[in-house]
Amino acid sequence: MQLDDLYRRVIMDHYKNPRNRGDMEEGAVTISLNNPTCGDRISLQLQVEAGKVLDAKFTGEGCSISMSSASMMTEAVKGMEFEKALQMAEKFSSLMKGEDVEFEELEDIEALSGVNKFPARIKCATLAWNALRKGIESQDGKQ
Repeated sequence: MQLDDLYRRVIMDHYKNPRNRGDMEEGAVTISLNNPTCGDRISLQLQVEAGKVLDAKFTGEGCSISMSSASMMTEAVKGMEFEKALQMAEKFSSLMKGEDVEFEELEDIEALSGVNKFPARIKCATLAWNALRKGIESQDGKQ
């Protein structure tokens, strides 16, 4: 099996079987974003405490890239300190720019590395990550 095939399988698995899809109870930080160029929409909910992302869930509609990216991101940031989650978001942004990134903690997220060859799809892949940044930035200093 070629690497591209493996990556496609990982992306489609997250799209067809999204992790952390759904709503949280009241009190979650909620960030809603959309990508007007393609119609992707996401509502990210974060349960935060003491500068840490305790839990993350999302709802929304969009292409396989945006929804699988949201699934992967919510899996990755659960339990992370804000600073580490923001560093991971920055790493993902670098990945989308085609820069070399070490993947040790990115796990399935590496499957999205090929998206940078399709500039129109980069916004799809980064939508959930931008929501994460906004959510953390809205809480930074409040904790």
